[in-house]
Amino acid sequence: MKMIPKTLEDIASYIVKDGKGILAADESTGTIEKRFKSIDVESTEDNRRKYREMLFRSPAMAEAIGGVILFDETLRQKAQDGSYLRDVILNHGSLPGIKVDQGVKELEDNSNEKITTGLDGLNERCREYDELGAKFTKWRAVINISDGMPSTKCINENMLALSKYALIAQENNMVPIVEPEVIMDGPHTIDQCYDVTKNTLSVLFEMLDKKNINIKGTLLKPNMVVSGTENSHQANYKEVAEKTLDCLNSSVPDELPGIVFLSGGQSDVDATAHLDEMNKIGGFKWKLSFSYGRALQQAALKAWSGNDSNLEHAQKAFSHRAIMNMKASLGEWSESLES
Repeated sequence: MKMIPKTLEDIASYIVKDGKGILAADESTGTIEKRFKSIDVESTEDNRRKYREMLFRSPAMAEAIGGVILFDETLRQKAQDGSYLRDVILNHGSLPGIKVDQGVKELEDNSNEKITTGLDGLNERCREYDELGAKFTKWRAVINISDGMPSTKCINENMLALSKYALIAQENNMVPIVEPEVIMDGPHTIDQCYDVTKNTLSVLFEMLDKKNINIKGTLLKPNMVVSGTENSHQANYKEVAEKTLDCLNSSVPDELPGIVFLSGGQSDVDATAHLDEMNKIGGFKWKLSFSYGRALQQAALKAWSGNDSNLEHAQKAFSHRAIMNMKASLGEWSESLES
């Protein structure tokens, strides 16, 4: 990579430039163990390295991926040739980032509401991550929809934690990705998802403003406004796109450089189609892109199945999904491109 962007504004803009998005490869050791179990592969450090190196060396990295969110182990890990995986990412023109939250716990005893942990010691961790070459960070808040949920307390405390995290990240020269995820599981309607998402985002940007966060050096990773997974009416691509854009336009400041959606359990093609539909509608100032984990990796994981002879086949599967999502970020995707 010839020139690594230096300022927060330049880093944030670089990640979402020209339809590029983010590969979320920050699965915890427990999560990746479950993914590996699905393909009957043991989750050893070397297998985790092998799998992620395969993704990072895929042909589409340079074309479609502006940033990669890593888990702590991966940021420190070396590739097979002895170079650091973070340098493999940089050499493909992408920027390494790091997940810095430490998971969720119950907001109150016997509560289905969650609060994200990790503020204790965060400044020290971020200082080290900056020294290790991370250019951006990610912190996820979890908001569930159910009877009486989310509570005002749940939204306020999670958005306050996101704002505190964002300040610490920026003070350590790294772009914060703020991720308030309204979970799609449940019987709720798309309108309920809209109301909760809008409220959550409004509180988030109010909190960020109070902390004097540099919005031009920040990225937002939200859910799309979708029907609950158990709802009998599943909104179509157009309805999801229109409601999501309406929600974002009413709560997100124009100066934010980019919105990188999470896939949240959507199928690979649904996540791509929804993003494409929004970009075809247009009429917003931010870049609208992707920060997908499973929706970018699932096909590659199955193709690889822990077998070295499948590496090239798996890289092609990953590259296909990455290119499809880049085209969706430009509003240039169509279902015919999937065949």
